Amino acid sequence: MARTTNGNRPTNSYRNADARHNMGNAVRSQSQPSRRQTGSYVYGNAAPKLDVQREMEQQPRRVLSNTTRKNRDKARHMSLGYVAFLVLVMCVAGYVLINFLQLQADITNVTQNIARQQKELNNLKVANDEELSRITSNVDMEEVKRVAIGELGMVYPQEGQIVTYSCEGRDYVRKVSDGN
Repeated sequence: MARTTNGNRPTNSYRNADARHNMGNAVRSQSQPSRRQTGSYVYGNAAPKLDVQREMEQQPRRVLSNTTRKNRDKARHMSLGYVAFLVLVMCVAGYVLINFLQLQADITNVTQNIARQQKELNNLKVANDEELSRITSNVDMEEVKRVAIGELGMVYPQEGQIVTYSCEGRDYVRKVSDGN
């Protein structure tokens, strides 16, 4: 429920059915003082038009002091040094902006180049794997054994020719003596 004050006493704006019924044109057409002046409630859904221009014309114009007028004139005009400073700041900001945009473009180009090279690397890996599988599938191990034994003179090792060793955590093997 909307409540408003009428003087110092709070009142209910919907006190009776007649007040609710008369919210329309009848109440609006009565001349009521504006809300700013009396603080009374304005009924209806449209705010009354305020004649601001007439109120401003009726108010007396304030006379500005000399110092106030001079300060306002100074604030409206910029000195040559201030304009030069602003131009310098704008040039520096433009330079920084242009360099930033160039760096962004360089980063974009490098990223695209990396992506292109990664794609090329993947394609080469796939081609390499395909070639390796093609080569290994075409090699007949029995034919290799026959050529090595028959034509090249390879023989199987004898019992004393095989030497076993144990790795003690080293990552390389050093030959101590040749024996021949």
